[in-house]
Amino acid sequence: MRFADVAKFILVSFLVVGTSAMGARPARAAEPYCPNPSHQQPQQVPANLVARVAKALQIDAAPVPGETFVRCAGATLMGCSIGANLVCGKADTRRQIPGATKWCHDNPGETIIPMFATGHATIYEWSCVGGRAVPGKAVVAVDSGGYIAENWQTIP
Repeated sequence: MRFADVAKFILVSFLVVGTSAMGARPARAAEPYCPNPSHQQPQQVPANLVARVAKALQIDAAPVPGETFVRCAGATLMGCSIGANLVCGKADTRRQIPGATKWCHDNPGETIIPMFATGHATIYEWSCVGGRAVPGKAVVAVDSGGYIAENWQTIP
């Protein structure tokens, strides 16, 4: 190869590499968790959100991965930590619950149905009337996603 050909090859190579590098897009930041249609259902808290969720819910970060859930309500990140009476799943809006019916049948003198018979996700206050389970007033609100609103907190 002649010197002029080698110089031309080097120059062209430099221009191709340089142009490619200049036209390259910078790496994009990770997509935000919300909004994302696949995150509308409660899911375990991803590792990168544990500290943020613990801070917002004012709980220790250690139990977050096993006892806390996140979901998207549109573009809003929501968090719920399960507890004795806290349910992170969908609210139970049924007006007939087999456990409540059984309680009234098995306990004919009782008027109040305990939550272990109705489940903690029910939105109603239940009672036995004439041996039948009857839903009373709604005691909790349900959010637009179908979850007990007070159990889910906004995660800033």
